[in-house]
Amino acid sequence: MTPLRLSHIWYRRLYVALFVMSSGYIGTYFLQQYSKSPLTSATHIDLIAVIGAGIVAVLCIPLFIFAKKVTSFLPAFITFVLFALITALLVENAGSETSLFIAPWAIVVFVAPIFGAYGWLPVLAVIGSYVAGEYLSGALSAQTFIGISLSSILPLILGLVLWRLPHTTDEANSKNVKNLANQLSEVAAKSEIIINAIGDGVIAVDGKGVVQLINPAAQEILGWGKQDALMLNYKSIFKLSDEHNVELTPQNDPIEQVLNNNQQARGNKITAQTNSGKKINVSLVASPIGDPGAGAIAVFRDVTNERAEEREQAEFISTASHEMRTPVASIEGYMGLALNPNTATIDVRARDFIMKAHEAAQHLGRLFQDLLDVSKSEDGRMQNTPHVVDVVPYAENIVQGLRQKAADKGLGLVFVPTDSQAQRKIMPVYYVNLDNDHIREVLDNLIENAIKYTPQGEVRVDISGTDDSVVVSIKDTGLGIPPEDIPHLFQKFYRVSNIDRQSIGGTGLGLYLCRRLVEAMQGRLWVESVFGSGSTFFVELPRIGSQEADRLKAEQSQQAALAAQQSAVVAAPAVPAIQIPVTVIDTPTVVAQQPAVTPQAQPVAQSPAIPQQPAAQPTGVRPATTVPRGEALSRDQINERVRQLEELAKQQRAAPPTGR
Repeated sequence: MTPLRLSHIWYRRLYVALFVMSSGYIGTYFLQQYSKSPLTSATHIDLIAVIGAGIVAVLCIPLFIFAKKVTSFLPAFITFVLFALITALLVENAGSETSLFIAPWAIVVFVAPIFGAYGWLPVLAVIGSYVAGEYLSGALSAQTFIGISLSSILPLILGLVLWRLPHTTDEANSKNVKNLANQLSEVAAKSEIIINAIGDGVIAVDGKGVVQLINPAAQEILGWGKQDALMLNYKSIFKLSDEHNVELTPQNDPIEQVLNNNQQARGNKITAQTNSGKKINVSLVASPIGDPGAGAIAVFRDVTNERAEEREQAEFISTASHEMRTPVASIEGYMGLALNPNTATIDVRARDFIMKAHEAAQHLGRLFQDLLDVSKSEDGRMQNTPHVVDVVPYAENIVQGLRQKAADKGLGLVFVPTDSQAQRKIMPVYYVNLDNDHIREVLDNLIENAIKYTPQGEVRVDISGTDDSVVVSIKDTGLGIPPEDIPHLFQKFYRVSNIDRQSIGGTGLGLYLCRRLVEAMQGRLWVESVFGSGSTFFVELPRIGSQEADRLKAEQSQQAALAAQQSAVVAAPAVPAIQIPVTVIDTPTVVAQQPAVTPQAQPVAQSPAIPQQPAAQPTGVRPATTVPRGEALSRDQINERVRQLEELAKQQRAAPPTGR
């Protein structure tokens, strides 16, 4: 049993108790010396005991004063042992179990276990020696044994029990605290090593947004030192804005969202400002720490170079796709002419070759178109012109356009809301205010895929919805999709690879483009499938009410009328109509111009007579081209107008096609 670890307060209490009892011994001695009535032997104190008590009292004074600084085990133990010897000597000299010094001895025995085995073992040895001496001398009576038990054995047992329990608890707690501290220290060291080794920036903030941790990667990205950044609000060192350089609000700031909602938040199109004022693109993930509002940790990285490379790739794909569509369309057109019996005559074998080449050209054209659409959707150039439309008749129109393709393959294409064989029900009006071209492309792609991947059976298109959404489902009885392929189905260039699909062509971009279009319309696209038993694709779009639809229809009609007026103004010719007779000769080209007439001599509207009989013209001369009448122009003015018109035609041919 080790000694208890006492605080300086308990040491002071011990010194006070020893000083008081030693002073009592000294007082009793002087009372014994100068009293007129001598004391009994039970209170007899000799000079040696008084000297020892005086030494103890003197030692207790400085130890009490400097107890806060001198709290070691040795000074207290020496003082206590000295007092215990004095008390034992007084009990022995008294020679009676009724001695008044029995009480101080019981206190000494009771306190001895405080010093552990160093205290209670000597006391136990003294008690055992006394009992053995009494027994050998034949003076150990029952009364003596009871007195020894009450004054020595019982206090010692109580002391062992009383001081042992808190000591054991304190020792166990101390070990637990030490072990926990060591574990926390190890975890903290490992965490610090990991955080410092991460290449992404890491910033931890408390519930008030004050920075508590910033790793070296974050310091390098933001240009802030650790000592400068700590204990500052994160908005001071991590200035975030959106892709349009507008400062983030609490509603779209990922860190603020985590502090408010205690849920993970992401930001992919965010711009951060460094300490030097440089703008960088960052990708950020913010996660909560502990209880709601306790704090957040943000992990981010610089994606400026990646975004630049993505823009370059998208620009290259867009340019290449746009430029390659023209020669591919030409190849496809000429092959179509070669396959047309009215324009070309080819044998059966050549026709088979040309048909395969024609199909490959069509596939290549679709690939270029898909690549162009994907690049537009990724860089934000995809046009989005919402119009109010009732989904049921609009989807029915799309289904009608694909019935022939399904019939050619021997499949049934059923539009459930208007199917005569289905159970009759009143279909509500499902209005949406979205880009109709996007809806058409998504549904057309999904229904075409269902037809393509269904060897036999049917494809069913159904429409349902709630107060807030419209759900279009396309269900087929085709090949189905393996479970391991479903999570990757809507990724770019991903195609399910198995023996059943080897003969089915595709670019791997259709479903990816559908997902991007649906997400651009604030909708959702997902699939449910059982491999070998068919698939069901679901398109969920936001729905609007009838009153809202009527209001939006009126606004869109007004906007369309205004746009038509503006288009009419823009389409008006910038050059007034010219009314001059022109005679074009093959070689050389001759422009017949009228005689010069001054405005005063002849009205502007008049012009020389134009020959009415083309047959009367000389051979090799084409009939004169009649131009709308206008003012008389000189040859140089006519050439300038012709040059302007040719330049305008070149610009129109060079302009990229608009829309899809």
